[in-house]
Amino acid sequence: MFYTIDILGTIAFAISGVLVAFNKKMDLFGVLIIAFVTAVGGGTLRDLLIGDTPVSWMKDITFTYVIIASAVFAIIFRSKINYLRTSLFLFDTIGIGLYTLVGIQKGISADLHPIICIALGTMTASFGGVIRDILCNEIPVIFRKEIYATACILGGVTYFLLIKLPIESNIVFIIAGIVVVVTRLLAVKFKIALPNIYKKEKQK
Repeated sequence: MFYTIDILGTIAFAISGVLVAFNKKMDLFGVLIIAFVTAVGGGTLRDLLIGDTPVSWMKDITFTYVIIASAVFAIIFRSKINYLRTSLFLFDTIGIGLYTLVGIQKGISADLHPIICIALGTMTASFGGVIRDILCNEIPVIFRKEIYATACILGGVTYFLLIKLPIESNIVFIIAGIVVVVTRLLAVKFKIALPNIYKKEKQK
């Protein structure tokens, strides 16, 4: 279950990276690089922090194959993907839901405190997108007012609350992932955002 989630998250984020690269009209090499860093950037930083080296994608060549295959798929069928902005949002949202769980599981495996596990999950889900946006000369979504990292945190809290109940672990993973995805979708649909800490300038 955990490995499957990791692979699905990799596919979702790789396609997300390809769509961003398309919007920036990058060449083939640029598209592949953006797909790669989006898919493994957060996980690489997570593994380095917990001392799990070589990092996961270096130990399992399957991830590289999956990223390349996902990028090629998105490139070939790019004319079939309508509403790129909607597609990008969807794949990005699915990706953060899946990768939040991957990061939490890594933290649990390393015997870390639940709060640190949630932080690792949020980092895994968010920082691939941060690196992608920086390379594409965009302000990362996580640093804007949109609900992004907050959705990951809510999913992580949900996981640790449900794990104390007599529920199968696979079901807990699924519910926690759905919480992340649904929170993000609802936040965007209803324009829910974190409080603005900047006062509006008074017009002279």
